[in-house]
Amino acid sequence: MDGSGFPAVGERDPVVGEIQRKYPGLRPVGFWSPYEAAAWTIIGHRIRITQAAAVKARMAERLGEPVSFGDRVVHAFPSPQRLLDLGLAELDTFPGLAGRKPEWLRALARAALDGQLDAARLRAMPAAEALADLKKLPGIGDFSAGLTLLRGAGAPDAVPVSEPRLARAVALAYGLPGPAAPEQIVAISENWRPYRTWVTLLLRTQLEYETGEINGRQGHARTG
Repeated sequence: MDGSGFPAVGERDPVVGEIQRKYPGLRPVGFWSPYEAAAWTIIGHRIRITQAAAVKARMAERLGEPVSFGDRVVHAFPSPQRLLDLGLAELDTFPGLAGRKPEWLRALARAALDGQLDAARLRAMPAAEALADLKKLPGIGDFSAGLTLLRGAGAPDAVPVSEPRLARAVALAYGLPGPAAPEQIVAISENWRPYRTWVTLLLRTQLEYETGEINGRQGHARTG
């Protein structure tokens, strides 16, 4: 996507401009596909990010395809067909996939093979329609649908208003007394078009640096 208009967002919104200068050149890093993004949200359901990352890495190593780069070998996350080919016991007993997660992952794999998770298809749809379509999948709610659309399909101009960390990030950046309500996020984000996804990354990055909530260090957020 052409990012030449991104500096203008910071000119319209001084808060964004300050964060742009703090993190020059920072852009969202997407998943390889909407399928993998959605799988990540299912794996991470009701567990910590660090735990989810460990489970996803184990799945790649044990179930995914190895890829060689010179003397280095990395493992790709298992493909949709690979997940469907696995025996029920193999996925159902995989460490870290508790409850209905194996069932949801298989449903996700079928949807990916049927084209429902095609990135170009999702980007071509109005954001509200794409989110509603994603939420038809078992195990995919508001947060999961937003992450799949934004970081899986790479939609550059959408806002995950239901994401709790974004609500805290907006409050931190704009000096609000508490987490921003969805309608506040919608109103504030109008000045971020057509790069609303990119701005939400900047805001979350600032929040994570200030609070240390991702890496576990002590933080000093200015808002509750």
